[in-house]
Amino acid sequence: MDLMASGPDRSFLWRRLHSLSGIFPVGVFLLEHLYTNLYAVNGPEAYNEKVQGLTSLPAVLALEILFIYIPLAYHGLYGLWIWWRGDGNITEYPWQGNWLYTLQRWTGIVTMIYIGFHAWEQRFSGAHVITHYYVAFSKVQHSIARPAVHVFYVVGLLAACFHFAYGVWLFACKWGFTPGRQAQRKLFWASMALFAALSGAGLASLRSFGTEPLQRTPEELIRER
Repeated sequence: MDLMASGPDRSFLWRRLHSLSGIFPVGVFLLEHLYTNLYAVNGPEAYNEKVQGLTSLPAVLALEILFIYIPLAYHGLYGLWIWWRGDGNITEYPWQGNWLYTLQRWTGIVTMIYIGFHAWEQRFSGAHVITHYYVAFSKVQHSIARPAVHVFYVVGLLAACFHFAYGVWLFACKWGFTPGRQAQRKLFWASMALFAALSGAGLASLRSFGTEPLQRTPEELIRER
C-alpha cells in the first residue's frame, strides 16, 4: 500500500530531489573530500594545512550540518526507502541493468556505513581537528593502522566512488539529458571512467597515509604543543 495514496502523489518530486541531492551537494562533497585527501600525497604538512583551511571557515559546523549532514541523511534514508520498495529481478531477469541497479543500492548502503564511521572517527571522536588541525594526518594514519579498518576504508571508498559515478549516469537519464540509447551508452562508459579516476585518486591518497612513517598519536602531538 502506498503511504502517499491518500493525498497527492509527490513521489516523482521526492525521487527527483533524491537524484539531484546525489549530485549536489552530496556528490560535490565527495569530490571535494577526495581532492583534499590527495594532499596527503605531498606529505603530512600539506594535508594538515589543507585541513586547517577547511576547518577555519566561518560557522564551519553550521555549514556542515546544512550542506552535508542534512542532505546526506535525506539522500541515504530516502535511498533506503527506494531500495526497500524496489525490484531488481536479478534471478528472474539477469540483465546488466538489474545487476547495476542492485549494485547501486548495495554500494549506497555500504557508503552510508562508511561515511558514518569515517565522520564519527575523524571529525567528532578523540582529538578535534578544528582546534588541533595538525593532528589530522595522524588521526587517519592511526585509524588505518588497524588492518580491518584499512580494508573497510578501501571497500567504503570504492563503494562511494561507484555509487556516485553510476549515480551521475542515472541522474542524466532521469532528468532527460541523454535521450536515446547511444547517448546513454556513451555516458555509461564515461561514468565508469569517472569511477576509475575517482577510485585511483582515493586509493593513492590512502596509500600515502599508509606509506608515510607513522606519526605520534594525536594525543601525543597535542601534549607536545
